[in-house]
Amino acid sequence: MPTVAKSTALRDASHFQDTLLITDDDVPYEEEILRNPQTLRCWLRYIEHKKNGPKNQLFLVYERCLMQLPGSYKIWKRYLDLRRAQLNGLNPIDHAEQFEAVSECYERALVLLNKMPRIWLDYCTFLTKQPCITKTRRTFDKSLRSLPLTQHERVWSLYLEFAKEISGETANRLYKRYLKLDPSHIEVYIDHLLALEHYDEAATKLASVVNDDKFKSIRGKSHYQLWQDLCDLVVKHSEEIKTLKVEAIIRSGIRRFTDQVGMLYCLLAMYWIKLGLLDKARDVYEEGITTVMTVRDFTAVFDAYAEFEEEVITGKMEMAAEREERGEVDKDEDLDLDMRLLRFERLMDRRPFLVNDVLLRQNPNNVLEWEKRASLWKDNKEKVVETYTDAVQTINPRKAPGKFHTLWINFAKFYEKGGDMESARAIFEKAAKVPFANVNDLAELWCEYAEMETRHEEFDNALDVMGRATTTPRFTHVNPQNVSYHDESLTPQQRVFKSLKLWSFYVDLEESVGTVESTKAVYDKIMDLRIANPQIIVNYATFLEENEYFEDSFKVYERGIDLFGWPIAFELWNIYLERFLRRYGGTKLERTRDLFEKALDGCPAKYAKPLYLMYGKLEEEHGLARHAMRIYDRATRAVSDEDRLEMFNFYIAKATANFGVTAAREIYEKAIEALPDANARAMCIKFAELETKLGEIDRARGIYGYASQFSDPRSVEAFWQKWHDFEVKHGNEDTFKEMLRIKRSVGYSVYAHNPVSAEIKTT
Repeated sequence: MPTVAKSTALRDASHFQDTLLITDDDVPYEEEILRNPQTLRCWLRYIEHKKNGPKNQLFLVYERCLMQLPGSYKIWKRYLDLRRAQLNGLNPIDHAEQFEAVSECYERALVLLNKMPRIWLDYCTFLTKQPCITKTRRTFDKSLRSLPLTQHERVWSLYLEFAKEISGETANRLYKRYLKLDPSHIEVYIDHLLALEHYDEAATKLASVVNDDKFKSIRGKSHYQLWQDLCDLVVKHSEEIKTLKVEAIIRSGIRRFTDQVGMLYCLLAMYWIKLGLLDKARDVYEEGITTVMTVRDFTAVFDAYAEFEEEVITGKMEMAAEREERGEVDKDEDLDLDMRLLRFERLMDRRPFLVNDVLLRQNPNNVLEWEKRASLWKDNKEKVVETYTDAVQTINPRKAPGKFHTLWINFAKFYEKGGDMESARAIFEKAAKVPFANVNDLAELWCEYAEMETRHEEFDNALDVMGRATTTPRFTHVNPQNVSYHDESLTPQQRVFKSLKLWSFYVDLEESVGTVESTKAVYDKIMDLRIANPQIIVNYATFLEENEYFEDSFKVYERGIDLFGWPIAFELWNIYLERFLRRYGGTKLERTRDLFEKALDGCPAKYAKPLYLMYGKLEEEHGLARHAMRIYDRATRAVSDEDRLEMFNFYIAKATANFGVTAAREIYEKAIEALPDANARAMCIKFAELETKLGEIDRARGIYGYASQFSDPRSVEAFWQKWHDFEVKHGNEDTFKEMLRIKRSVGYSVYAHNPVSAEIKTT
């Protein structure tokens, strides 16, 4: 044992010597110790024996033990805990000597146990409860020097609590030392600085954290949250911040955090307001409302700006009221108040324009917003023209989400309403060269151009405009007829000549103000380009007919029929034949027959019925009845299945009317053979009724018998009731029995050939 520690131990032992009293119970333990002074087990038994006795005697035993075993951790730990427990609840100032004695015990223990962290921690904890800051700090420092680095974290957790309690410059230095060991706890140091109101240093540290892209917050804060904390700190305590350049910090945030621009502008303005620099704050607000990219950010900045102006104006008005009460006059202050009121009013008036600016900054190609901007200027013609000019120069036609051509049209109409036709024409001429995203937009633009001319009765100009719009461009290696209207590889200007909308407007204009020949030329051009639709064909033919070009109109129908084919040809044939008959009636019968034959040649069955009926009517009115019958007979074979029954009924009615009842027999027979079972059954009933009227009872009975073979008694009871009534009225017992026999036979036959029905019947 070192000399100092040994002398201290001897002094402590002599201190307790006069209190030592060895009783008869202690003798065995004393003898055992004398025999084995270096055996820990013997001392522990002796200590266990003395633990319920006077504490001074127990302390003396511990001291004697430690003189023999100075490096025993177990003995020292028990002894120190016991000595420390004796001081619980005592005032360290009133009992300074006792606290000092325990401290000396710890010092003696640490001479040999300086690598034991528990001893150091207990000692440091013991010192933190005493008013000895320097000694405590030095003890913590000695523990850090003595213990390995892996144990420092345990010491620092206690050391930092001590630093938090003592605060002041000492605590600052301790936190700085700890950050060298673990920089991630800088947030704790920042909180400490804020608690001490060292805002400048706290902001500096927080700025260093924000600038470190690799920093990870132990509190789970994101990089943006740390940045926000920094901004809040420098703005809230702007007057204390001397080291950092606050404006540069916030502006860097505006560049980095684009989704929080509005809030950062408000913070920057608030910084200048707190410094009393109101003009700079106003400049920041102005910058914010003219540069933000979202309506949300704009709303935040604008509302803060308006509130700022209102507060300033309110303050100025209160000061003016006080001056008025005192009878004082300050012209400069009154003028300043008037200027602020005007500025605030102008700010409110600018809001719609500023919102529009935000939306246009988001998407400069937004046609609708450009239109709104033009409408906001109302009567300011110069600004309207400036807006439209900026719009057509800014918008990319390929990226415009709206109808870009309407912007050009409205631009031209603005000049038109102002009576400046030359400028309006110039706008349309420029617009016609714009590469619109859709060729339909260009076509509509040309139509609007021509409509403008017609509104001012400049018909020659309108025709010239449409003529230029429909001019076929020159192609080097492509036939214009083969150019596709939907070919996106070509510019709209190269495809617009195939716009049916454009040609339709052109031809309507020609019909209204042009000549017959010029109108025919336009229609012919449409036909040559192969862009005509059925309505164009009908309109062209109608136009020719109205101008008494009948044969030409018929040729147009024929061209249309060849161009479109079925089923569109069906509608054209109907109109063509109806107008041909209305024109010539039966005067050109052979030609009319040829037309009908041509129409029926290749006609699909579903469209044949109306044509045959029209053909037959022609023969009835202007030809021979037998020709009409042949046509109706052809129709029964040519029409579709769903129309065949109706066609046979019509044929029978016409034959009966023209040639008598007997002429219908052959038609009935053909119908029964040609029609499906359900329709044939109905036809048989009608045929039998006809024979009955003619008195041919046996023939009628035979027809009923023939129809019975496809008439199941269970599903077509009406047929068998008809036959039953017929036999009751015209038959006898034998014929009635024969009818019943046939009915049973047909029912059994169906039953035998339908296993499903048989199974159901059995069940």
